[in-house]
Amino acid sequence: MNPQRHSDAFWHGQSPFIACQADVRFSYCLYVPEQPAHTLFVYVHGTERDAAWYRDRLIPFADEYGCIVLSPSFPAGLIEPDDPDNYKNIQFHGIRFDHVLLAMVEEVARRYGLPSERFLLGGFSGGAQFAHRFYYLHPERLLALSIAAPGRVTLLDEQRDWWLGVRDIQAQFGQALNHDALQQVSVQLIVGAADMADIPLDRSSPYWMPGVEHIGVNRVERLRQLHRNLLNHRIDASLEIIPGASHQADPLIEHSITFFTSIVEGLSVL
Repeated sequence: MNPQRHSDAFWHGQSPFIACQADVRFSYCLYVPEQPAHTLFVYVHGTERDAAWYRDRLIPFADEYGCIVLSPSFPAGLIEPDDPDNYKNIQFHGIRFDHVLLAMVEEVARRYGLPSERFLLGGFSGGAQFAHRFYYLHPERLLALSIAAPGRVTLLDEQRDWWLGVRDIQAQFGQALNHDALQQVSVQLIVGAADMADIPLDRSSPYWMPGVEHIGVNRVERLRQLHRNLLNHRIDASLEIIPGASHQADPLIEHSITFFTSIVEGLSVL
């Protein structure tokens, strides 16, 4: 709380982007309320990577409920200069983006004296792709999860390999699914009703896999499919389809905030 060589102002309110000390290719920005904080809230950007916008959007919630907001920045063009998607599937050219995020969480928790065992996690679009895959690997780290309008979804499907399913998750990531822990996390799935543009995953797509047609052709269809899949695995998942909204972060985040409000208010009475 009293870092040497830096003013207190640098470490409170809206921070600049801060290099992740575990890997300085990555950075994050924070919002730290004036009041004591007791919960960490991570929100992951979409392909546009406007991490500070997501951080700023969550300031009123953070002030009301005593949360530090951590918004990571995963740069495009990492290793592959034209690639915008690196973080979405968790693993990319040997980089484990889940480990990068956990390193950021530990840095922030250590600096501010926060518990780091479990935190709130949300993501929009590409960030939602990352967030639900992170959940499969680290459910024990999450208090709750909001998945907003992912373009591709991974199902808990033991018949298909990653990214489409989880059959080879042990080989890919060195760990098995923890079904009991998955069932302990409340999950919100949210998408705009007008978010109906087709997202091609044909053989010309780098993400084509046999069986990919089963997840649907647009974000609404794919989130419906994910919702059914989670319910079939006895996971506490809700689905909200927002009338009039297309692929827009702001109206979806408003509903995510309502979801997270119910979570933190529930924690406060325990």
